[in-house]
Amino acid sequence: MEVKYNSEGLIPAIIQDAETKTVLMLGYMNTKALKQTLETKKVTFYSRSKQRLWMKGEESGNVLNLVSLENDCDNDSLLVKVKPQGPTCHKGTDTCWKETNTQEFGFLSELENIITQRHKSASEDKSYVASLFKKGINKIAQKVGEEAVEVVIEAKDNDDNLFLNESADLLFHYLILLQAKGYKLNDIVEVLKSRH
Repeated sequence: MEVKYNSEGLIPAIIQDAETKTVLMLGYMNTKALKQTLETKKVTFYSRSKQRLWMKGEESGNVLNLVSLENDCDNDSLLVKVKPQGPTCHKGTDTCWKETNTQEFGFLSELENIITQRHKSASEDKSYVASLFKKGINKIAQKVGEEAVEVVIEAKDNDDNLFLNESADLLFHYLILLQAKGYKLNDIVEVLKSRH
């Protein structure tokens, strides 16, 4: 691996959770830190304040387990993908920017949050989602069943637009059912990962 160190003999290392893609922290490595990281599979930095090698988590136990390490197009910075073992920041937060390191699913996570809000305020909310929560689990489960049947019917036809719309309806109602049962999309992902 070709690496261009700066005038102090250091290279910036951006630390990213390999699974969630959240940026956890920024550190610096010298030749020895990079070598130790690759050999031990535990991320090690050169601490500019301590003037020595420093393995992340050497005191707290919150180590960063190396998944992969790549240099950028100019070979002057590293992207280090890790599996964190506990919070990354020395202040106890998931990231050094106080972000929560959770699995995000883009728009589906946004939709889940809207469903959560409507579930919490179902007594005052006049939305379709709130009305389903008011009707209870049986009605929500029935809607999922109806949408599943409609997806199967549209899968047998040649109208892609109808198939995609019915699929969206099914996924939407399934997210509502998950929350009615006290779960989120990430709970299903964890089950799938355990089967992998």
